Amino acid sequence: MATVGIIANPASGKDIRRLVAYGTVFDNQEKVNIVRRLLLGLAAAGVDRVLFMPDYYGIVPKAIQGISCCQSLKLKIMPVDMEITGTQRDSLLAARLMRQAGADCLVTLGGDGTNRMVAKGCEDIPLVPVSTGTNNVFPVMVEGTIAGLAAGIIAKRGPDNKAGVNQTKLLVVYKNGCPVDSALIDAVVLDQSFTGARAIWHPERMLQAVLTRGEPDNLGISAIGGAAHPVAAYEPCGLSLCFGTGGTSVVAPIAPGLILPIPIKQFEVIQVGAYVKIAAGPCLLALDGEREMEVTEKDEVAIQLTFAGPFVADSKAILTDAVKNNFFTSLGELNVKGV
Repeated sequence: MATVGIIANPASGKDIRRLVAYGTVFDNQEKVNIVRRLLLGLAAAGVDRVLFMPDYYGIVPKAIQGISCCQSLKLKIMPVDMEITGTQRDSLLAARLMRQAGADCLVTLGGDGTNRMVAKGCEDIPLVPVSTGTNNVFPVMVEGTIAGLAAGIIAKRGPDNKAGVNQTKLLVVYKNGCPVDSALIDAVVLDQSFTGARAIWHPERMLQAVLTRGEPDNLGISAIGGAAHPVAAYEPCGLSLCFGTGGTSVVAPIAPGLILPIPIKQFEVIQVGAYVKIAAGPCLLALDGEREMEVTEKDEVAIQLTFAGPFVADSKAILTDAVKNNFFTSLGELNVKGV
């Protein structure tokens, strides 16, 4: 049974960067519209079952209600059985439950933070990450219909066909010798001792950063790396930055419309497997743009660059491969016969 999971975060696209920068609000009704097109794409690809994360706004149920009767979905659509907390842990639990229920592919609607939590629970299930957050580097802007078709193709073709699906890098955080957390894009050390607002927008607070990637067209902390020494998404290396005077300075967009000069004391290209020790506490560690971990003066924290991240789908490559394998031709023949 070809099964696709949908994890749509109702909180993405609404953080404090709407006040301190110029980010636009990505409202939940637009997520409903995206999911509606996503479901139609899944149905067209021949998916049998859709699992979804329940949420306080009811994104998926509202998407179903808005589909006209002439486009009735031949899909079994059901929520995973979980208690909603309204926190980021909902995305983690939903990913775990969908994996246990036999999902072949997961589609996420959110930002880097949403996908970071999903990555903790999905293991080797491919992701189709649709960008609906703020400083997004991991998810991409892909039309909902295309995302649905790509996810449906992955679910229908089975796990042996890996065309268009690539494993990503991951930062593993070690605290006092034990792995305690991870990040998909960046880990940033902040000169603070309390969490406060989760998003980062004060560059003068930044002490260090470790990046899996950084390109000039990124937005957020990884844009700093992109301006200093670009590292591509699947390049087998990362970047370690130490902030401060005495080195160089770059201008980078660290939030929507917030383009600032950033002094860099030094930077280093690091190889997969390398560890970077962070500054002694007290300080905070922000992962993928959100303050997450307090570090005391007694803690020893190191960050390892790995290639153990989630598997991510390239929608264009997947659809191209599907054409080569006559996927759409066979679907067309089935639909004609069913008329």
